[in-house]
Amino acid sequence: MGKGRLEAFSDGVIAVIITIMVLQLQVPEESTWAALLANTPVFLSYVLSFVYVGIYWSNHHHLLQAVERVDGGAMWANLFFLFWLSLFPFTTSWLSQSQPMPAAVPTALYGIVLLLAALAWMPLSRALICCNGGYESTLGRALGGASGDWKTKLSLLGYAAGIALAFAAPIYSCILYALVAVMWIVPDRRIERRLKQSQ
Repeated sequence: MGKGRLEAFSDGVIAVIITIMVLQLQVPEESTWAALLANTPVFLSYVLSFVYVGIYWSNHHHLLQAVERVDGGAMWANLFFLFWLSLFPFTTSWLSQSQPMPAAVPTALYGIVLLLAALAWMPLSRALICCNGGYESTLGRALGGASGDWKTKLSLLGYAAGIALAFAAPIYSCILYALVAVMWIVPDRRIERRLKQSQ
């Protein structure tokens, strides 16, 4: 089947996730700069999650540009990925409630959701490769082997380290999560390069 409905549904879900996150931002009770600055941890956690959702949306767009069709396996793999993404508003809200410094358990859970979203990306990529001609397809040649690239491996390591570090120094976990996000600001160049070559 064509990829149109999967792409439209995914875009809709991601838009709803961002909307829920921004609605969780509370207006300060007082009309002062001090009251606004008191909400800085809440805003920073929102920014971090917004960046992550944006990164996934951008890479999801690139992923689907390299395929022509989807099957049932790809649809379920996509739903599995979106499930973990849909938990971002909850974990973001819980993380931001522990002010002025992040607490251990919300920080660890935030990292767990980041880790599981990243892991869910892998079966989605493989399912799309399989239903579009295998590793000889455009996407298959772009992504290469099933083990992933260095950024993926480094990200998983960063999330795991952040989860462990959350119980000793949660603020450093958040910094680590932010550094992984910075690494992914530029979408996966492998797909872009392969699409240009196939034009």
